[in-house]
Amino acid sequence: MSTWDDGSMRSLSKISEEETVRLSVDLVAASRRNLGFLRLVSESHWLHEKPTILESIRRYDKLWMPLISDLANGSTPPMILPPLDIEWVWYCHTLNSVSYRQYCESRFCKLIGKATIVNEENEEYALNRCKEIWVQRYPTEPFENESDSNLQNFVSILHEDLLNEVSKQRHLYTKFSEPCYSEIVYLIAARQRYKGFLYMMHRFADSCSILVPTSDILLMWLTHQSYPSAYALDTKGLEEEMRKVAGPWEVVKEEGIENTKKVWERIYDQPYEKAGGLSIGNAVEVKTPIHWEITDTDANAKYSSMLPRFLLEVSWIFCFHAL
Repeated sequence: MSTWDDGSMRSLSKISEEETVRLSVDLVAASRRNLGFLRLVSESHWLHEKPTILESIRRYDKLWMPLISDLANGSTPPMILPPLDIEWVWYCHTLNSVSYRQYCESRFCKLIGKATIVNEENEEYALNRCKEIWVQRYPTEPFENESDSNLQNFVSILHEDLLNEVSKQRHLYTKFSEPCYSEIVYLIAARQRYKGFLYMMHRFADSCSILVPTSDILLMWLTHQSYPSAYALDTKGLEEEMRKVAGPWEVVKEEGIENTKKVWERIYDQPYEKAGGLSIGNAVEVKTPIHWEITDTDANAKYSSMLPRFLLEVSWIFCFHAL
């Protein structure tokens, strides 16, 4: 429940988009795609060797960003995806939204967005389309990363910043590797809690010097940031408040965690932490008692007429009210 100006109580699920942030990205679908991407990055050990990272950064800065800048018309990003190494650098760069915006505006006089591509068929098309364009534009540049060990001797200031950012995020998937994170019901609940977190931040940020997200909220936040034009639009006017949110590797004191909990529980009258959603400052591992097979495929996708997400959302809201 939430305490409003008139003293009345309202549940977290009743907070409307007019009262919090209107999300222009389907964070449920995008988060599932994000988890699959992070797992692939984690399993691709070649991607984390320093010569490979430096070549990836060069390709990102010198080839990919100029290419997508030229293809972007207005605020609609083109439906293409770069090779994995470039996408990983791009992803890490967008997680520092201030730095990414400054980079884009200084080089291209505009913010470069990312198309929302969340299913395998569209992803395959976007990658193949990118390869076609790449070969025409850069005939002497291989589409896949062919790192050169000599590159490790040259690191520009920009490259050094990106190198640090990419290296820092190498183990990001470990924060979301439990099978429950990929469950649709879990992600629907996480999206609602993320909206509640944004509302709390907007209305009560002055109550905390730092806001520590739980892992489910963190997943939504990182996914949201990875679509920079949508994120900038959705959080317009909240830039200063967003600076208070602790990142995935930020060292936070117990006081910061406790203050975030208190503000949340005062607003919503429900526990801030939940199963599968501990504060990122807590070094607590939750062991899964049974083995679940992890998959990025929605088992109900082929039954489009059933509208599985709608049914799940209705079921989740019903259960939420029943509590």
